[in-house]
Parts: sequence; C-alpha cells; structure tokens
Amino acid sequence: MKTLWISAGEISGDLQGGSLLSALRAFAPESRLRVVGMGGDNLARAGQENLFRVEELSVMGITEVLCALPRIFGLLRRIRREMERIRPDAVLLIDAPDFNFRVAKIASRLGIPVYYFIPPKVWAWRTGRVKFLHEHIRRVFSILPFEVPFYQKHGLGVTYVGNPLVDLVDYEGIKHIQPEAQRIGLMPGSRRKEVESLLPAFAACAQKLVQKYPGLKFHCIRSTNFTEEYLRGLWNCDVPLVMEDSADRYRFMRSCQCIMAASGTATLETGLADVPTLVAYKVSPLSYWVGTHFLKVKWISLTNLILNRTCFPEHIQHEADPEQLYARMDQWLSDPAHFARMHQDLDELRTLCGLPGSARRAAEELWKELEGGEGFPEEKE
Repeated sequence: MKTLWISAGEISGDLQGGSLLSALRAFAPESRLRVVGMGGDNLARAGQENLFRVEELSVMGITEVLCALPRIFGLLRRIRREMERIRPDAVLLIDAPDFNFRVAKIASRLGIPVYYFIPPKVWAWRTGRVKFLHEHIRRVFSILPFEVPFYQKHGLGVTYVGNPLVDLVDYEGIKHIQPEAQRIGLMPGSRRKEVESLLPAFAACAQKLVQKYPGLKFHCIRSTNFTEEYLRGLWNCDVPLVMEDSADRYRFMRSCQCIMAASGTATLETGLADVPTLVAYKVSPLSYWVGTHFLKVKWISLTNLILNRTCFPEHIQHEADPEQLYARMDQWLSDPAHFARMHQDLDELRTLCGLPGSARRAAEELWKELEGGEGFPEEKE
C-alpha cells in the first residue's frame, strides 16, 4: 500500500484537493492508497485522514503572518513529527506557498518526493523562489495556461492539467439559471482579516445603494470558516442581509445580477459562472507597500490574469472604501450595458480554462508518479 500526504493550507486548496482525491479514489481505493495530511471538510469527505485541520492556518498579509508565527512554527513542528512517524511515499502540496514551502523542506530532508498542485505564483513576484522549486519539487501540476511557459523557461518539470474549477462550477449544468434583477451577492473572503476589512465596507456601500435603489437584496455566501453570527456582527448597517450556504454556491452565484467579492479563487469561480464581479481587497499598509513595489503583474484577479485584460474591475486598498465601491456599483446598476460587455469576456474565459476533467488528469499524472510510471490500473466494471 502507498501512503500519500496531502497538504492544503487554505480552504480553496481543500476544495480543489478534495476533487483531485475523489478522482484518485476512483482508481486507488483505500486498500491501495492511504491518504493523510492537512485539509478540511472536502478532503475528509474524499477519504483523507486529516491529522491537521486547514483552519489552523488562516492568516493573510505580511504583518498578519508575523503575528501568527509562533503558532505556525508550532504547527510545523507537529507536522514534522508526524511525517517522520508515517514516512509517506510522496507529499502533494496544494497552493499556500508561504506555508507549504516549509512542508516541502521537511519532506525533502526526509527523502520524500514532493509534488505541487496549483503551484506558487512565482511569475507574479518573488521569482527567486524558482530555485527552491528546483531543489525540492519533483513535478508541478499547473492549472493556469499562462504559467506553463514560465515554468518550462526555468527548467521545471510541469504538466498542465486544466483548471479544476471548470468541473466544480459546471457551467453547462447551471447556465439555465437566470439572474434575478437587484440581487447582489457578497463573497467577503475565507480569511478573518479579509472578512473584517471587506464586509464592513460592503455594508456601508449597501447602505448608500439602497437609498437610490430601494429594491436591492444583499446575499452573503458564507465561508465554512465563519459562523453566521460572526458575519452579521461585521454587517454594521440596517440593510437586511440574507445568508447563503456555500455548499451550492455556484447555482446561487448564477442567480445574482452581480457580486462583490474578495480577490482570490472566488473571482475565477464567479467568472466561470458568468457573473459580473467587482473585485475588492485590503491588506495591512506594509503588505500593500510590498505588493505595489514587487508584484510583476497588472492584475490580482485570476479572471483578468487569464484574459490578460481587465474584465472585472479591481478595487484594491483605498479603492475598496465604501464611496468607491458605491460609485462602481451605481455605474453598473444604472447602465446594464456594462454587464453585457463582461458576459462577452467571460465566454472567452471559459474557452481559455479548457475542458472539464482536470481533477482526473491531475490524479492520473500523480498516480503515474506514485506507481513509477505505470499509470492508473484498469477500472473494473
């Protein structure tokens, strides 16, 4: 029996890791493959034994990470002890490079081969990390078409498997759902600092919007990280807020006229669901300063990066204040032609992200590595 350690450092990584593991389980049952590591509910449902929970690592930005360092180092020491005890045959890292690079180093020192699914965005900043990937990562499984030439240029083993969100969103299965006029979706993030900076700004924006558009309805798609009570405590206005469960969020996204969302995986989810989205993001002043001086890309949302142009407007730092959010939303609601132009761009986005089946392709490539190039065993009828 093989043992695989999967390390997901964020909720989004747990979501995509769960899809990959489900695909892998179709061919490698528990009798052939034991899976342990760090994850959340999605990886657990797919059959991973979560020795560590992804919620233990929910920080963002430079100053926020610095404050959490004692807790993070303690977590890494526990991971090292468990990895030494179990000695898995391979480690699969999913996203979260600031944390997973340390996991990679632990595994590498133990002589365990390491693979990376959803690799770090070294094309965006800190390109010096390519050297680390050379030293510690056996193969990268890429989900973004534009990053493959970058990794090839730097001599890394890379396999493009397509984007797993194509399967998760399942546009063909939800495209019949028509948006409801004046329904505004809110996705304030999955990290505490994101939510605490953006949800109050969304609330103040909503307060101004309902004065001009009294029929607006606001719905918050709640991350499993947070209770409804916690989120309502940040909604500091008297505009009614409806909470929506995240389990069926893609169908709900389709019912929204538009969405205000924190930058991250959510902005590609809304793009693939063909929902116009205002992208917002706030970090600490130090994190923002570092970003403005060292980022090598024009955009922060994946939808814009893949399209290589601005489709979703990005409101970053001071531009994510209520007044500017209101001005953008007012522009959209007063002239629906803005929505039509975005829908045209999002048709192209779905083409660029490729066909469904990325999870199975990633699982197949990983199984080939685990089995020494043998590939999947034949499925039994």
